[in-house]
Amino acid sequence: MVGVLLGLAVVELLVVHLVIVGLFGTTAAIVVGALDLAVVVGLVLLLRSFRRLPVTLDDRVLTLRAGSLKRIAVPTSSIAGLRTAWDAAALKRPGVVNLALASWPNVFLDLSEPMVLRSGKPIHAVAHKLDDPAAFHAAISALSAAHGY
Repeated sequence: MVGVLLGLAVVELLVVHLVIVGLFGTTAAIVVGALDLAVVVGLVLLLRSFRRLPVTLDDRVLTLRAGSLKRIAVPTSSIAGLRTAWDAAALKRPGVVNLALASWPNVFLDLSEPMVLRSGKPIHAVAHKLDDPAAFHAAISALSAAHGY
């Protein structure tokens, strides 16, 4: 979805630039073009950060990342389980962090005890969009079986 947004931003950059040149002149077009270019560069960097900063799982911490935008480190002992189904109301509840950005999440992780983010906001569940949710479910199941929770 971020790639689609990037494509739309590039098209918008070109079309708006031409319209502004025609209506307001080159000075206004340069200013708006610089702002648009900054947004495009930011989106490219965000898109590249998804591959560079993946979701990781070790024996003690599950680190869920949305590229360089957001990072939540969940102790594996705090994982209560994975939901198999959820609705929009569940995603909008207070205490649920949706890291899926612009798409529907395919993983919903419940926590056994609320965690407090750096902002001071308590959370009790995390939703995310992963490339391979089946492998994630298998890893969490194996971890749960190994640690007895």
